[in-house]
Amino acid sequence: MTNGNNRMNPKVDEYLSKATKWKAEYEKLRNIVLDCELTEDFKWMHPCYTFEKKNIVLIHGFKEYCALLFHKGALIQDPHGILIQQTENVQAARQIRFTNVQEIVEIEAILKEYIYEAIKVEKAGLEVKLKKHKEFTIPEELQNKFNETPALKTAFEALTPGRQRAYILYFSGPKQSKTRVSRIEKNMQRILKGKGLNDCICGLSQKMPNCDGSHKHIR
Repeated sequence: MTNGNNRMNPKVDEYLSKATKWKAEYEKLRNIVLDCELTEDFKWMHPCYTFEKKNIVLIHGFKEYCALLFHKGALIQDPHGILIQQTENVQAARQIRFTNVQEIVEIEAILKEYIYEAIKVEKAGLEVKLKKHKEFTIPEELQNKFNETPALKTAFEALTPGRQRAYILYFSGPKQSKTRVSRIEKNMQRILKGKGLNDCICGLSQKMPNCDGSHKHIR
């Protein structure tokens, strides 16, 4: 048992009990993080660890790997070259990835160093300087839609900078123009309604204003 067991969160217990993949890896990562005296929480449907209510690190899994995700990983020193930027559009967060428990065990001491470094970053009040949405190029296909439908441009500009940025990144993602156009057309009504890419539009979400996928259960 670790020093952190008195701070275990029941929601994380439930999450781990239901895990069908990476269960052993999750449990090992959990013990390592709790040893670093962080508070265990459950956010974004994943175990999340905080320092004075500030997010430090999150445990999550994908098909090919599980990972520790440092919320301000871009500010952490990386002497071992193990921090990974998930995509080029991710500005602040960085991952350390694993495919088995042994990989975690072998660098346990290093992981704790990185966690303590992340805590120092938070204690110092450091922030990642994020690019503003205007620094992202509006794709030509979206600009064309603005020209065709001035109301769309007006509605888009009325969105918060974060919502604008999310749309720009999403629309710019595909390499093929026709795919970019398709994404824009599918989201035009959402924009005209003043909704962000991840906002609920069905009214059924339990995490308003964000969408939690409740619409998928509509029959």
